[in-house]
Formats: sequence, C-alpha cells, structure tokens
Amino acid sequence: MSAYVVGAGCSLGCPPEELDGLVEEVLAAAGVGAGAVRALATIDARAGEPALVATARRRGWPLRTHAPAALAAVAVPTPSPVVAAHVGTPSVAEAAALLTAGDGRIVVAKRRSAHATCALAEVRP
Repeated sequence: MSAYVVGAGCSLGCPPEELDGLVEEVLAAAGVGAGAVRALATIDARAGEPALVATARRRGWPLRTHAPAALAAVAVPTPSPVVAAHVGTPSVAEAAALLTAGDGRIVVAKRRSAHATCALAEVRP
C-alpha cells in the first residue's frame, strides 16, 4: 500500500473548514484514503496557524514544517513568484509535500481555494 504526504499552505486566518475541504478534494482526486497519509506538511512560519493545526489534529496526522530555504531548493511543477515574494519560496504545498515524502513524486499538483493551497505527494518505497 502506498503512503502519501499532504502539503498545504494558507493565508493567516484561513478558516479551518476551508483548508480541510481542500484537503478532502485533493485526496478524492487521487482516490487516496486519509489513512494512507503519513503527515501534513507546510512552511515553518505557519506551524501554529489554526487551520493547519486543526486539520492535522482532526485527521490524526503529524504536522511537519520546513524552512523557506529548504522549500525553495525543491523543484516543483507549479512555482509561484507571488508566493516567493510573500514567504521566500516559490512553493509551499508542493515543496513541503515532496520534502516530507523524501524521494517522492507529486500525485496531485497544487490546488487552490480562496485562502489555501494543497498538493499530494506519494512516498516512494
């Protein structure tokens, strides 16, 4: 059975239900059950953001965080200069998912809602 990492980014004050709904959308797009997910990953500046903390807690996943420089070193399918200008890395969701997955691959590229982004990476055996 494959294992996965959900990568997520969000604006300050993002409603928890918005992020959780986006996570659900990404998992459904890949046909992946929440039980196959090893972690929720993001940028360290959002480690205490209520939407991320609530989603990880509700789903029983550990929250893994990474520094902007580490995320910026990860090649991603959909980098954003806007995100880079705001947080110092061109990707949060995809880069965090890949970095946490180790030598993984993106299964669902970044998806957006009004205040959040989410991506899914598969952990390679």
